[in-house]
Amino acid sequence: MNRLIIVANWKMNGTVSETLKMITELSHRLEKQTIAEVVIAPPFTSLYSAQIVLQETSFKLAAQNCHWEHEGAYTGEVSPDFLREIGCSHVIVGHSERRRYFGETDEMVGRKIQTALASELTPIFCIGETKEERSSGRTEVVLEQQIKKGLQGLPMGDIKDLIIAYEPVWAIGTGETAAQEQIEKEHSYIRNLIARAYDAPTANRIPLLYGGSVNSDNIKKIVETRNVDGVLVGGASLSLEKFVKMIRLAESREVH
Repeated sequence: MNRLIIVANWKMNGTVSETLKMITELSHRLEKQTIAEVVIAPPFTSLYSAQIVLQETSFKLAAQNCHWEHEGAYTGEVSPDFLREIGCSHVIVGHSERRRYFGETDEMVGRKIQTALASELTPIFCIGETKEERSSGRTEVVLEQQIKKGLQGLPMGDIKDLIIAYEPVWAIGTGETAAQEQIEKEHSYIRNLIARAYDAPTANRIPLLYGGSVNSDNIKKIVETRNVDGVLVGGASLSLEKFVKMIRLAESREVH
């Protein structure tokens, strides 16, 4: 089993001072060392300041998005090279909110993955189906398309540095979580897709995370699910008490 990974996506929440306070308190509560690999994704404005504080911890720093070019006339965008320079080790790519609100396509996501890898960032590649796609029985068709286009042209040497997060769109921020059986089924399907495209050892090494209304009530059951290597947490990670509790519960998982 791969190492347990817990990613906190704070989305558009938290000023610089609020971010620094949260990280400082979090590190104190966890005594700077955890069994899990904890990755924090604050807003862009907090990244540089957060990196300074995170140097004293075992936590990793992630950006919530990046552009697919290293530089150029792209007003308002952020290059993965810039992110790497200020200390990011990870970047979230293809989140459903980016796809829904900003029109990101599978092809765009694929280009971002390749540029992030070229900048020595670990992409956290988000995939997932909408409620309508699930209701029409197209979940696995959607996942296959997102993976194929997202990883198109990616050599085996690069894919080993990837994290994939299965986030059913209908579960994000709704309080509704996929049943354990569905999580296991879709994670197994994703791993098999990677194995067919590359090979089984490569597929087994890629961490697969689950995201979508993860909280302290369901996290332990989720991380104990076969083929689940961790979670991508949204709103629940904004509360210090809730997030510390979630990390401790996840770390107490029984390995099957």
